[in-house]
This record gives sequence, C-alpha cells and structure tokens, in this order.
Amino acid sequence: MVEDDGNRAAGGLEGAALIADVVTRLPGRPGVYRMIDGKGDVIYVGKARNLKNRVSSYARGQGHNNRIALMIALTRSMEFVTTTTEAEALLLEANLIKKLKPRFNVILRDDKSFPYILIARDHAVAQLTKHRGARNRQGEYYGPFASAGAVNQAINTLQKAFLLRSCPDSIYDNRKRPCLLHQIKRCSAPCVGLISQADYDGLVEQAEDFLENRSQGVKEALAQAMEQASDAMDYERAARFRDRIQAMSFVSQHQGINPQGVEEADVFALAQEGGQFCVQVFFFRSGQNWGNRAYFPRADKGLDEAEVMQSFVTQFYDGKPVPKLVLLSHAVEDMALLAEALSAQAGLRVEVAAPQRGEKRALVDHALANAREANGRRLAETTSQARLLAGVRDVFGLDEPPGRIEVYDNSHIQGSHAVGAMIVAGPEGFEKGEYRKFNIRGEDMAAGDDFAMMREVLTRRFARLVKEEGEGQGKRPDLVLIDGGAGQLAAARAALAELGVSDVVLAGVAKGPDRDAGREHFYMEGKPSFMLEARDPVLYYVQRLRDEAHRFVIGSHRARRSRAIGQNPLDDIPGIGPTRKKALLQSFGSAKAVARASAADLAAVPGVSRGLAQMIYDHFHAGAA
Repeated sequence: MVEDDGNRAAGGLEGAALIADVVTRLPGRPGVYRMIDGKGDVIYVGKARNLKNRVSSYARGQGHNNRIALMIALTRSMEFVTTTTEAEALLLEANLIKKLKPRFNVILRDDKSFPYILIARDHAVAQLTKHRGARNRQGEYYGPFASAGAVNQAINTLQKAFLLRSCPDSIYDNRKRPCLLHQIKRCSAPCVGLISQADYDGLVEQAEDFLENRSQGVKEALAQAMEQASDAMDYERAARFRDRIQAMSFVSQHQGINPQGVEEADVFALAQEGGQFCVQVFFFRSGQNWGNRAYFPRADKGLDEAEVMQSFVTQFYDGKPVPKLVLLSHAVEDMALLAEALSAQAGLRVEVAAPQRGEKRALVDHALANAREANGRRLAETTSQARLLAGVRDVFGLDEPPGRIEVYDNSHIQGSHAVGAMIVAGPEGFEKGEYRKFNIRGEDMAAGDDFAMMREVLTRRFARLVKEEGEGQGKRPDLVLIDGGAGQLAAARAALAELGVSDVVLAGVAKGPDRDAGREHFYMEGKPSFMLEARDPVLYYVQRLRDEAHRFVIGSHRARRSRAIGQNPLDDIPGIGPTRKKALLQSFGSAKAVARASAADLAAVPGVSRGLAQMIYDHFHAGAA
C-alpha cells in the first residue's frame, strides 16, 4: 500500500476542474481516494479497481445525480492511496469511512464490539464468564452474541444447566464457604470441594458440547442419571437433573429459528422506508441462533439498497471476526470481490451469497421481516420525537426544534468522589456516544458545594467547545438543562459568561417541594419560574432526560467510589508489586497493620529487603515528629 500525497491539484482549482487536473497524474492501479472540502474535512471516501478511470468519471461535471454533483462542487482537494489489489482497497475504504465518517458515505453507527461467552482455562477450575474485546485469555470463546443481554441470559441458563463457577479467580481462591449461587443451585461449589475436579471437568465438557450444538447426548445422559436417582428414591438428586434438562430445553425453545443446514453464518437483511435504512443482522453459530441486532446506518436516501449493503457489510467486519458464510438480502455489485476481501481479512475462505430459495432464503426472509418491523418502529419513534422537540422549542422559546440538548448533573457523598456528567439527546433520541463524565478536581472547593461543582463541569465542557470551534470543530448545544433551581442556573450562567458564551439557552429543572415527579419548576434567565401541565408530553420528556442524566452520573460516581475502595495504600510504594504486596498482607493482615509495623518487622517478611523495609516505613511515617 502506497500513500500518494503528490496527487493534489494546483491551487485555485475546485470542483470538476480540480478533479480533471488531478486525473492527469493518477495511475491506472487499484486504490482509495478521498475528496476534501474547503474546511479540510474529508467529505467522501471511495475505492477503485483503476483510480484513473474511476476519478475521471467525476471530471465530466454533468450527468450526475444531485448527491454526486454536490459532492463534486464542494471538492477543493483530493488524496489517494494505491493498493496491490481491489480487495485491499475495499477493506481500506471501509476502515477510512469508519474513522473519518465522511458526509456523503454510508456510515455505520453504533459500532460496538460484540460480547462472547468464554470458558476460561487459565485456572485449574474453568470459569464461565462474559467477554468483550481482545481474546487474550486462554480458553474457548463462543459467539458473537447480539447483545450483552443475550450473553447474560445464556450464562444464566448455562449456570442452571451445568453449575459452572462464574466468580473471578481472586474471589474463588479466597472462598471459605459456598456462595449464594450454590444455594440457589447455579454453581457446584468447586471452591470448597463440594465437587471433585474430575466431576467438574465433566460439567465443563458438557457445557462445551451444548455450546457446540452437541446437546442431545448430554440430555440423554442427564435423563438416564435422573431415572437412576429416581429408581434409588433419591428424589432430590433426580429433581436437580430434571432442572438441568429443563434449562437446556428452555434455550432451544427460545432461540426462534434454528437452521439445520447452516452451521456458522451471519445474515444481513436491509429494509428502506421513508428515506431511512435498517439493516437487521442475525448471528448463527454451531447451528444455533445467538441473537440479532438492528442497525440504522446514515445514508443518502438516493442510494440504492445494494450500494448501502456493500458499504455496511465491509464496515461491519472492520476489526471483527468473519464467519464462513455471509448471507445477504440484496446482491451487491461485486459479490466475488466482497468475498475475496472478507476472506483476506478472516484468513479463511468466506462465502458471500444472496440466496433465492431453500433454507438459506428462509433465514434471509426472517431477517428481512424483522428489518421492516424495526424500521417501522423507528419511523414512528422519529415522528413522535419530532413532535416532542417542537414542544421543547415552544416551552423554552427556541427559534427552532433543538438538534442537540445537553443535560448536566453531579453526584457525591458529602463531597467525596464527586463526579459531574453530561448526557446528550437529539432528533434520534439519546446519543450515548456523546455522553461525558467529569471527575471533579477543585481542591479549594468546599465539600458538597454543588454550585462550585456545576461551575467546574460547565467551565471544562465549554472551554473545550470554544477551543474546538476555533479549530472548525465542536458541537454547540441548542439547549442546556441543569438539574437544579435558581442557584444552579446562576452558577451555570456565570461559568458560561466567563468564557464569553452567551448564545446558549439555559434552563434549570428543580423537583417539586416534596421532590415529586410532575411538580417540577423550570427556571430561565429573565422570566419567573414556571410549571408545565401534569400531563404535558414535554414534561414527561424532560423527566426522561433528567432521569437519564441522573442514572449516568450515579453509575459514574459508583464506579469511581468502587475504584477508590479497591485501592490499597501499598500500591503507592515503588518496588511493591503483587507478590510482595500479598506477602505483606499475609504477614500483617491489613495495610493499616503494615503502616504500624517497624522497619525490622517489615524486613522479616519474605521478599522484603532491609532497604525496601526502610522505604515502606518511611512512606508511612513521612513528616512524623
């Protein structure tokens, strides 16, 4: 792959003239091109089998649809990357689109990594757990699953059926008696020896068989064991086998469609209505349905389904594992090229198909029906959201419905571990990728000073915004909601005034006298406080915004507090790693006891030299008389 920055046009040219100038210096090789506007933003990324031929089609300046004509007119410069093959160009194009999010490309939104079930084997007793991210633990991975909820439900069922431990190693190794999961019959308690290692390994093998769709033999073995226990009149043991069989059957019954001839595949179905695209993705592994998820890519309504499908699929698999089979509801322009690109990425042969009949077509039709239903729900929600935002405009005196609402709240316990939070909402609902949390840093702030905390949060947020806007970036809110009354509003207004920000509409939302939802008072500068009718949809909407901000800030506060609780004073001493820390705690019982110990007692701990013992002693006694 070669970057070719020399293919920029001479200064002063723009649009079709600029492209015509660039074409004269382009090679007839595969590659990726970027079209850039006057602000320096990439507005379109495309790939080509032959860069010269592809880009020259833009130089005509006529015969294009409105989208391409506008794209050409806005172009002020171009950049190119040549590649060895067209498949390589296709993968690079997807990577750049995800990274740069150009205005005129199809953009995959909500691009989170997928969760997996992991049976971890980096401990003598295997652990059943949820995993997301790099596969850096030893063990067997099963997935992907469509959502964390789907994984949690599957793990819950696996615990009932196979009684595998899910606790972290640190808890397992220090367990002295069975935990609650054993009491409710979801763990066999290997931690305290209530099951032998060999029997536990047998449960692990059964779980793996189940996850790999070899569950029939497991069910037959359990049924036979249940009969034997019943014949021996050990009805309690027989009931445990019965519950395990029922748990396995529950999964099979609630997976919906389970194909017989498709072992491993992802199914993509695209529906378009009202200028909105929905792509429904189903995951099938080991012949089982492991969930589905709906995506709503950003795409120009003038694009055809095949073009949206190809761009979506290539972006979808950027950085994600690819199955052996990919089924599409719409055939893309070059199926062989897409299969070649995905095969190169996966390191194995990947088949891409748009089936027309048989079981595979039934899978696609099932996904397509779900895509149409999800798109219909989204359109209804969008219409409702538009009405709500129009109501927000009227209530808060905006010129037009807000495109971006920011809501601020903070949380602390008597001033400790204080956290501020910002959530964002707009025409498409909550924009969770825009949420921000702020660890309150004000050292001279009085404990529990909510006004000072709000000033700090808004100062940091809007100082950054002013800087970003100076660089041609940043997203300014149309409305800012503060959780609080007149005092919080005054603190917020003062913070923005210091930064020279005066054109943002601010409003405070205070709960009623008894903190009752529905009796909120609204505060805005230059007008008396007011309330909304108890059943006003805008009131319900603002309550949802405030509750979401509260949920987010409470979660952030608890996470910060938990991290603080988990910290140990020994972690701050140079030279104290996990082994020495464990030795010190085993010798003295607690960090406080270590702090009270003499240098001589510290030196008696295995692995602690006299020099290190003196360093530990000095750390805890610095400044002592």
